[in-house]
Amino acid sequence: IMIREVAIILLIGLGLLSLPTFVAQEDDDVDVETMDETPPAPTTTRAVDESYEPPTPRGSFYFAETFLSKGIIPAKWIKSSAKKDGEDAELAKYDGLWNVEAALSKSLYNDYGLVLKSAARHHAISAPLDSPFIFSDKPFVMQYEVKFQNEQTCGGAYVKLLSQLKNLDLRQFYDKTQYTIMFGPDRCGEDSKLHFIFQHKNQKTGVYEEKNAKKPSGSISELFKDKKTHLFTLVVYPSQQFEIYVDQVVVNSGSLLEDFTPPINPPEEIEDPDDVKPDGWDERSKIPDPDSVKPDDWDEEALAEIPDEDAVKPDGWLDDELLNIPNPDAKKPDDWDESIDGEYEPAMIDNPKCNEVGCGEWTRPMKSNPAYKGKWFPSMIDNPDYQGTWSPRKIANPNYFEDKDPFRMAPIQAIGLELWSMTNDILFDNFIITDDKFVADQFAADSWEKKTYNEKEGIAGAGSVVDNMIQATDERPWLWLIYAACVIIPVAGIISWLCTKPK
Repeated sequence: IMIREVAIILLIGLGLLSLPTFVAQEDDDVDVETMDETPPAPTTTRAVDESYEPPTPRGSFYFAETFLSKGIIPAKWIKSSAKKDGEDAELAKYDGLWNVEAALSKSLYNDYGLVLKSAARHHAISAPLDSPFIFSDKPFVMQYEVKFQNEQTCGGAYVKLLSQLKNLDLRQFYDKTQYTIMFGPDRCGEDSKLHFIFQHKNQKTGVYEEKNAKKPSGSISELFKDKKTHLFTLVVYPSQQFEIYVDQVVVNSGSLLEDFTPPINPPEEIEDPDDVKPDGWDERSKIPDPDSVKPDDWDEEALAEIPDEDAVKPDGWLDDELLNIPNPDAKKPDDWDESIDGEYEPAMIDNPKCNEVGCGEWTRPMKSNPAYKGKWFPSMIDNPDYQGTWSPRKIANPNYFEDKDPFRMAPIQAIGLELWSMTNDILFDNFIITDDKFVADQFAADSWEKKTYNEKEGIAGAGSVVDNMIQATDERPWLWLIYAACVIIPVAGIISWLCTKPK
């Protein structure tokens, strides 16, 4: 009878331990077509959600990509065969691998993304827009998702929006390819950035110049290491205003005319490069008083400190004792060889006899010298010849121009990812370019919001039983009570049986 009772207790415990497996289900991995080389198939923890369908834009758009097709590389997304400019031939290759696959953890059913697969390599891939975006009287809205599946240590996940060019060849896309806007996260060490850079055409020289937006408010460092899907949105308005969102929260906003470095418009006046400071120009606001005289009793040779003549050597001072003595408890090591190591000498320690009063040669302590005044300097007075700080005169800037509408940037023809990263498995998904923020918001509601909910729920992975049990408690702390009961009840039953077992 007792054996049957113990068996029942153990079965109850095992049943309780299986609770975490009901928190989530794991679906089989899905094979996805790769490009060039076939990377190892990812071990994917998948949430079975038959209701999820990749988003489709509800409104006007110029580009939308949800990575549904297995053959989208190279049918639409084209890997660059160019080489990075100014580097060693071997290092300059864009040989990083790309793949279309599901996320490594907490992936929704039927959801895939473009994954940067290689660490410490150059990557370049791009796709043409469905139609070019022309900056006219409608806002520019660009949005996409990034998931750093491993903590990013150094590298970017930003997007380059390539300018419309007659000879644009995406097979030759590289770091010097002309772009209109660069937008997205970047990190190296402790320096985390969220780039918004656009190319502005100098109306005097015709040369395009990079303009960098001011830094966003707050820290974005957590998104590089929390392994969650994050949504990046850029909105630029014809009114010259811009907004940057991370996960639908504004982190940066301002004006194209006021919040970029270097500024869009050069200054109207500049310093005359030919102007020279006149000889004898006096920039000293104060000068020594020529009538000031050093007092007769001023002793510049007096020391700052002198011996205290009133000090008396303490009673019991041990003049003949050494401050340090050999350690009487030290022992010569057994393997000490005097022919090699020399004569053994024990380590020195503080003389304990010196602790109470002191020992060694006694000297008078020092005290501040009341006669000390230091080096004498004459007092300072206002300079009657002071002319102020000299600066070159201002002249009209020959390169001045005023662009009141920098929103009218170069048209955008393609979207590209040209990246170096020390971390692999960076997942990109759900790109959209539109002229309506509402369209982008609906696109995010149909995709990113579902992913965020899925990740927040903490679906258990395909790891060990212990891993799954611990992960399940992230959102359900009450499971710890059940785990404790699972251990205590069987152990208590066994102990009780052993204690009452007939001898």
